[in-house]
Amino acid sequence: MTKITSKNPKNGKDIKEYKLLTIDQLDAKIDRAYTVQKSWRKTSFAERSKLMHKAADMLRKNKDKYAQHITDEMGKLYSSAQDEIEKCAWVCEYYADHAKQHLADELLESDASRSMISYAPLGVVLAVMPWNYPFWQVLRFAAPALMAGNAGMLKHASNVPQCALDIEEVFEQAGFPAGLFTTLLIDTDEVEGIIQDSRVVACTLTGSEGAGRAVAETAGSELKKCVLELGGSDPYIILEDADLDHAVEQCVTSRLLNSGQSCIGAKRFIVLEQVYDEFLEKFTDAMSSKTIGDPYESDTDVSPMARIDLRDELHQQVRDTVDAGATLQLGGFIPDRDGAYYPPTILTDIPEGTPGYEEELFGPVASVFKVSDENEAIALANDSDFGLGGAVFTRDVERGERIAREELEAGCCFVNHYVKSDPRLPFGGIKNSGYGRELSHLGIREFCNIKTVYIK
Repeated sequence: MTKITSKNPKNGKDIKEYKLLTIDQLDAKIDRAYTVQKSWRKTSFAERSKLMHKAADMLRKNKDKYAQHITDEMGKLYSSAQDEIEKCAWVCEYYADHAKQHLADELLESDASRSMISYAPLGVVLAVMPWNYPFWQVLRFAAPALMAGNAGMLKHASNVPQCALDIEEVFEQAGFPAGLFTTLLIDTDEVEGIIQDSRVVACTLTGSEGAGRAVAETAGSELKKCVLELGGSDPYIILEDADLDHAVEQCVTSRLLNSGQSCIGAKRFIVLEQVYDEFLEKFTDAMSSKTIGDPYESDTDVSPMARIDLRDELHQQVRDTVDAGATLQLGGFIPDRDGAYYPPTILTDIPEGTPGYEEELFGPVASVFKVSDENEAIALANDSDFGLGGAVFTRDVERGERIAREELEAGCCFVNHYVKSDPRLPFGGIKNSGYGRELSHLGIREFCNIKTVYIK
């Protein structure tokens, strides 16, 4: 393959063709990143901070253009795409303001005259990123990585090449050294060789479990650091004392965010039997009231999914679950219109072993379960190979905190609010949802040499 074509998921039309890098061009980009990082690592935090603040300024200055590229390439609501750019500016500002503090030397007691932990950049880091948040997923890696003194190379999803080039443009226009952050328009087959390249010291991937396993296998064989944020099937527990109106609002928001295409979107709704019927009625009413339409229209709630094949795969998961005995409470059909649209869908009475029970449904489909008590709810929530996020809804905050802290097997556990990412809080999962952490002070340290310094 020598080129890729981005398509508009609203109508299936081609947007633009992009030539892939030749082997020589790819090698030159890796070499440039390797060379420029050697000098970048010696720059002061003050200099890095100044440039990262400029990157935030460039994002805001070009917000409408970048948001349009997001919407055109992967179908996100235009208003949500604008919000995504704002969040990217926030993460740039956060690390511009806090990197020095997060990477300051830490003095430790020992038998030395003085001993400490210091943090040094590793080098060139490859990021393999997905299409669903085409700017945010990249910037939440790039801002801390560059502020720590590393160089970044991006292999983005093949359906968002313009977004990938836009991000490189942000850093170039902000004044970062040429090649410090590089977009690589390459085929997926090239990733293994880049990880194996001696000039590349680490990698990170946000994406599917299968892609994560492939990248981790290569990184492991090369003994290189790897951070993975993979899929999720987040459980939301609705206890018998929950504020149901609030719970429904939060659950619908999370399930339909980004047309259901979010790793930390609510996927499984586990409801105690005392409030099951009332919750299901309110939840169904709320889901059915959402408007499917053009992502540029202000009254649209659910825009198209990113690709036709992804929509069709989701629909097959729904059909397989229903054919195995589940009840189709709402939706579950392919609309008679152009584009990768799929309606808000609810499944109930879901048998074990079906896609609706054990697979990630990456689209606007909700799996709703009835349980008899708290213990059964927790057991069902944890009966998953994934462990990215989860939430509990209850008026008893102490009870909710106990379940979130002690019981739920996930990396991000929320009480009375849907799961979301925040630059100030660590983000990541356990089990098949990956390992390592992004964001906060933990995220910036992932691609540092955490070095012991002993002085006698």
